Amino acid sequence: PELIIEPGRSMVGRAGVAIYTVGVTKIIPNVRTYVSLDGGMGDNIRPALYEAQYEAVAANKMSDTDFETVTLAGKYCETGDILVKDVSLPILDSGDLVAIPASGAYCIAMSSNYNMNPRPEIVIVSDGDSRIIRKRETYQDLMALDLS
Repeated sequence: PELIIEPGRSMVGRAGVAIYTVGVTKIIPNVRTYVSLDGGMGDNIRPALYEAQYEAVAANKMSDTDFETVTLAGKYCETGDILVKDVSLPILDSGDLVAIPASGAYCIAMSSNYNMNPRPEIVIVSDGDSRIIRKRETYQDLMALDLS
């Protein structure tokens, strides 16, 4: 007999960290501040699909002490493309890195090429060493199966 299991969130959820680059910030006075990221529902559909709740950290500003409440929005033209709503983070600038920990469960398995966006690479990190285990898709990869 052969036993096959699907590890699920309880085993692998905390193992993954999604890292995004900050694009622009949009302030709507008396409403909300949106920070756009270079990913979103194409690589993590869980917040839009299941209302999954995530935390976030400013990976390159861990020692900053000036915080604001922002909503992290994905790059897709969908109102539901919100990764984390109303999170307290250091003031973010274009090019900053935002990490969303505990995003290892189903993000890659459920990822898509929505709006013809290539999926990101996957890197495994262990004991200070890193290795790419899945390369970043290119637009050429997305077009490779089209016949005309």
